[in-house]
Amino acid sequence: MPLYQRTRLFRVYCSNVIPGLFQTEPYATALLRAITRFHQTPDDVAEAVAARLARSDGVVREGDHRFAVLIEESVLRNQVGDSQTMAGQLGYLLALMSLPRVSLGIVPFSARREMWTLEAFNVFDDQRVHVELLTAAVTVTAPTEVKQYVRAFGELASLAVYGAAARALISEVINALE
Repeated sequence: MPLYQRTRLFRVYCSNVIPGLFQTEPYATALLRAITRFHQTPDDVAEAVAARLARSDGVVREGDHRFAVLIEESVLRNQVGDSQTMAGQLGYLLALMSLPRVSLGIVPFSARREMWTLEAFNVFDDQRVHVELLTAAVTVTAPTEVKQYVRAFGELASLAVYGAAARALISEVINALE
């Protein structure tokens, strides 16, 4: 939590799921249940979801943090949980987009790619990067490597749509669920 509290600029790229800071309780529960099942780990999903939501509330809605978040369009369409869970999650993204400190970009399927899809990563104030892999989380602190992730984020951001176009994509997916 201290890292999240002291970070002023979060750059988050997710190619597979909604970023943890932007997850609803039902979405986080469904996702963490699937992870627990796959990894065959003890079921502490309720506690993990509570911790995730507390971290989100303490960072997204409080303080002077800024969020530049990029997700691939496939993230909107990959169903985690049931249709109601997805509709609620996507509706929550629409609400978060209205916050002045949140920039949400979606890399559409139609984007002409000169930057390939990457593993999910979070950049904390150009000082540190967390990369999420199937079996581990990697922390990157070497300045030259952090710069590479910041550069990759910039290239991915140039492919994304924002504002009305992003809202339209999210709404299209919500409507397809109903």
